[in-house]
Amino acid sequence: MKRVILLLGAAAVVVSGCSTPGFNKRSDLVAEPSACAPKQFEVYFADSEAALTAPARQAIAMTATQLQGCDIRKVQVIGLADARGGAEANLSLSQRRALAVAEALTAAGWPSPVFEVGAAGDAGAEAGGGVNEPMRRRTEVLIDAAPRS
Repeated sequence: MKRVILLLGAAAVVVSGCSTPGFNKRSDLVAEPSACAPKQFEVYFADSEAALTAPARQAIAMTATQLQGCDIRKVQVIGLADARGGAEANLSLSQRRALAVAEALTAAGWPSPVFEVGAAGDAGAEAGGGVNEPMRRRTEVLIDAAPRS
């Protein structure tokens, strides 16, 4: 046990004597990530609904605020639905969900020409054993953002 403690003490002395030339501060080694970077977030909906919930509006507002001043190059909005209901109804619901999110982001000041709005309906909504996956009641938002030049 004494040997282990002595070895650890000796290692600490050796390591404390090490330094990296040219780097004296943490900020020299670590750069803050840019707020203007690609992001992804999800907006969840109530069962069979395309209206934005209060938490959905908060997520959209927070992301819009984070990316203020950024160059928004492209925004993909993909609506999804669970496996309940028919394929046609689910596709329509997915489209309405995607449009609701895209409209909210446009209202927040994002440029509408950069939007790609799509819908997947209930494709892939089955989670093993035929159980519906409630997490499919959402819209995925993928944002390509960069600092303005």
